[in-house]
Amino acid sequence: MKTAKALTLTYLTPVSFASLNGSDKEADNISNIKKISVGVEQFPYVSSQAVRRALRNQLEVLGRPLSEGVAAKISKGAATTKQEPENYIDDDLFGYMGTESAEGKTKGKATKRTSVVRVSPLLALTPYQADLDFGTNYMSVKAGGDPNIFETEIHSGLYRGSILIELDRVGSGDGFEKPLDNKEKAARVKDLLLAIKNLWASGRQTRFLADISPKFIAAAMLKTKNPIFLESVQVEGKKLNVDMIKETLKDYKSETLASVIGQRKGVFINEFENSKSIGEAFDEVAKWIDQHYV
Repeated sequence: MKTAKALTLTYLTPVSFASLNGSDKEADNISNIKKISVGVEQFPYVSSQAVRRALRNQLEVLGRPLSEGVAAKISKGAATTKQEPENYIDDDLFGYMGTESAEGKTKGKATKRTSVVRVSPLLALTPYQADLDFGTNYMSVKAGGDPNIFETEIHSGLYRGSILIELDRVGSGDGFEKPLDNKEKAARVKDLLLAIKNLWASGRQTRFLADISPKFIAAAMLKTKNPIFLESVQVEGKKLNVDMIKETLKDYKSETLASVIGQRKGVFINEFENSKSIGEAFDEVAKWIDQHYV
């Protein structure tokens, strides 16, 4: 495990009723969800920014202090974080960018740390069917007035996402005077794994509570940096394409140090041979991380 450069993990989560990620309004009284068009069909998705925000939020729930937002130091500059990856797990794993204005003869400069954690959008594998939830807002209605009627786009289907962690960059590089000790590196990655296992987006959950935590995962420790399962975890109806996953593992056998498949029983009509439960699979991945760093 010492030679691993990356951990990649692709996950599936079925969502029965949700409005996961808001988009620009097409009409004043309709709240849209983000969608991508493929031919004549549209597929909802949760943006990578929203997934990263959800992971940050779960790290805070797990007890990790986050780097608070800091106002830009130059006019019209974007807000950033404290930019202290040694002290804050989110600055380390998710990176940052900041700018400082010139003072006197000192030139302005930019500081950045490229994200160690690479995240794909959480993309629906089932198309949007134009379903709408009808709502009425009575909160601001004056006596004898009309209520505010609105609609929200909703979706039911299976979503797929992928995450790649550059293990050789955790706790080191830009922003560090010296690398963190291996014990802390392992602890940060394992906390991230817990955040993925318990993934929950806070947006639009008041009326559309949804569980987006993984119900299937395919994970591998690699000597290269490649999200090998990203396009290889496919589902036909409620049946996993087991052969495609097996072929992927075979094609990347020389680059793979370890792999595991985890799935929740009953979600799909078939099971991957020798698969583990979701909890067992995440526990195994955590052991890989200890073997890699400690």
